[in-house]
Amino acid sequence: MMRTFITLLSVAAMLPAMRDMAVADDATQTSQRLDVTVKVEMDYLLALPNGYDKQDAWPLVLFLHGAGERGDNLELVKMHGPPKLIGEGKEFPFIVVSPQCPKGVWWEPIELTALLDQVIKTHNVDEDRIYVTGLSMGGFGTWQLAAYTPDRFAAIAPICGGGEKYWARRFADLPTWAFHGVQDKGVPLIRSQEMIDAMKQQGGEPKLTVYPDAGHDSWTETYNNPEFYEWLLAQKRKSSQ
Repeated sequence: MMRTFITLLSVAAMLPAMRDMAVADDATQTSQRLDVTVKVEMDYLLALPNGYDKQDAWPLVLFLHGAGERGDNLELVKMHGPPKLIGEGKEFPFIVVSPQCPKGVWWEPIELTALLDQVIKTHNVDEDRIYVTGLSMGGFGTWQLAAYTPDRFAAIAPICGGGEKYWARRFADLPTWAFHGVQDKGVPLIRSQEMIDAMKQQGGEPKLTVYPDAGHDSWTETYNNPEFYEWLLAQKRKSSQ
C-alpha cells in the first residue's frame, strides 16, 4: 500500500461560442467563451498486485469510501473495503486506487476522472477492465461517476448508495451489481432499488443483492465475498461503448 499525492490539471468548463465573437443582432448581447483550468489535488492509496512488472496491463478497481472517512488522513481510508483487506494482508490480482475525499464535500466526477487519467498515464492499466465500487457516499459517487463517463468502465458495484433515476439512460447496458441492507436507516433500500429499476426500464440487466438482516453496513459481507471479485473481473468493456 502506497501513499501518493497528485496535482492534476483538467478542464473544468469550456462553453462553446462563435469563432467570430460577433455582436448579436440586437446589439445588446455578444458571444463569449469560458476556458478555465482547474487544479486538482488529491491524496490516494495505490496498491499494485504481485508481479506487477511482469504484465503489460492490469485491471483497475477504483474504490470510493463513505462520508465518515473524509479528511486529510489516509489511514481513515483503510477502515473499510479493499484498502482494509489489503492492510490485513489480502492480495488482489488488480490495481486498487483508493482516493480520499476532503471534509465537507462529496465525490466530484471531474476530479475522479482526472485521477484515473493520471493513474492510467503512469501505470500499466487495462483500459477495458476498469471498475468502480464504493460504499454509502461512495455508492452515490459510483452511480454519479458512471453517469458522467459511462463508456469508460467495464462494470460498477455501488453499495448502499443511490442516484438520480434519469442517469440510467446513460449507462443502462453497463454491467452493474448493487448491494443494500433491508434494515438500512442511513440510506433506505429504495435508493438502490430505484436505480436498478430505472436501468431495467431502459433495457439493462443489473443485479441487486439485498441483505435481509443488514443495516447500513452492507459492504463488509460484499467485500469479503470472493464471488464479488470473480464477477467483477469477468466483466470487460464492450467494444460498442
